[in-house]
Amino acid sequence: MTAKVRYDDVEVGTEIPARTFEIDRLNLVMYAGASGDFNPIHWRESFATAVGLPDVIAHGMYTMAQGGRFVSDWAGDPGAVLDYGVRFSAPVVVPDEGGAQLEISGKVEEKRDGNTVVVALTARSLGQKVLTRAKAVVRLA
Repeated sequence: MTAKVRYDDVEVGTEIPARTFEIDRLNLVMYAGASGDFNPIHWRESFATAVGLPDVIAHGMYTMAQGGRFVSDWAGDPGAVLDYGVRFSAPVVVPDEGGAQLEISGKVEEKRDGNTVVVALTARSLGQKVLTRAKAVVRLA
């Protein structure tokens, strides 16, 4: 595959429209099975609250993966994402009833040689930033 977004069609400051990802406990159980991370803070409310959390929380890497999905969906090709990194600043709390929403948006921060751009991401849940320094280097068509 090749990225569908063209390098010549974006400029520094080009915004990528926000997208909301719904997260429920089933997502967390499926992620635990795929990743092997069965820490009970991600699926058992009594354990999560006993260790001082407000409720069950999403795996940090699951949250990060949604950011990667956001960028690769925008580019149109998962292989277009050359580098991606984040810092975790707050957990995504996932109540049993209603789950959680993770809103991710992006902005082209830099254009580089070789048809690559740096995309800065913003990820929020319940109005709080959950990822900081979230950036992806993407090769565009």
